[in-house]
Amino acid sequence: MTADVWLPIPADEIEGLPDPSDSGLRYRFWDGGPDFPADPSDCAFYAVPYMKGMEIAVRPLAAMTSVRVVQTLSAGIDHVEPGLGSLPSGVRLCNAKGVHEASTAELTLALILASLRGLPGFVRGQDKEEWRAGFYPALADKSVLIVGYGSIGAAIEDRLAPFECARVARVARSARTTERGEVRALADLPALLPEADIVILSTPLTEQTKGLANAGFLARMKDGALLVNVARGPVVDTKALLAEVERGRITAALDVTDPEPLPAGHPLWHAPGVLISPHVGGSTSAFMPRAKRLLAGQLTRFAAGEPVRNVVFTTE
Repeated sequence: MTADVWLPIPADEIEGLPDPSDSGLRYRFWDGGPDFPADPSDCAFYAVPYMKGMEIAVRPLAAMTSVRVVQTLSAGIDHVEPGLGSLPSGVRLCNAKGVHEASTAELTLALILASLRGLPGFVRGQDKEEWRAGFYPALADKSVLIVGYGSIGAAIEDRLAPFECARVARVARSARTTERGEVRALADLPALLPEADIVILSTPLTEQTKGLANAGFLARMKDGALLVNVARGPVVDTKALLAEVERGRITAALDVTDPEPLPAGHPLWHAPGVLISPHVGGSTSAFMPRAKRLLAGQLTRFAAGEPVRNVVFTTE
């Protein structure tokens, strides 16, 4: 029996894929172009094109009547969720755990350090040949709150460890204990927010987390605190954030925004104390080798009839 596998990376560029002659897998390359590489009804394993948006991600799903696995190359799955209702029962949706942790955690630290140490101002000063000396906040001795303590949240804490933070608190959907310490539930946020100098959002976008950082959330943050969003733009209420940063009460470093891409003329571009990067948390040289290893490993298990990993949802 043969089955199609749709890949957003050419198969000959991925080391370790099962041999088509032994596995019966036929590799089809599709990176989101206007034409499908084959009949979607023959696809058994669909690896979603990376960073191409929801419209492209879900476009073939309704016709994929034989699909058994949908594999994203992103940590989040919100861009494919709207198409899941059209799939047959028993389809496993897998995320890209293990692919983005290093890159996203790196950027999180870069955003924190750049914001605290005034790097955007230094760049503007260099453009104007101005020497902008002075004292700036350090990450050392700061209290940090990580909201969303999955594999990316844990990777962020790993990289915070050498910076002599006074305290790191962790929040996730449900309470638990890890090697690094206690993880509190989302319900505990109101008590934790006033204690944090830096609040990092690394949570998935779900109905529970959409608009999580709303006016009430932001009002509980201490004066002078820094909000860092490396999750998804809609986790933050943009209007509420603008109200806080425009009066200078808090600052923000955002790798994601709502709307996104941020359109020209949007007030976030020039809001005081706001640093914006264009959703590049996972877009580094570290992405491709990890993505290829993930696809090779998942397809090896799939071809052998073994359970795939990183399953976050199974259709009913």
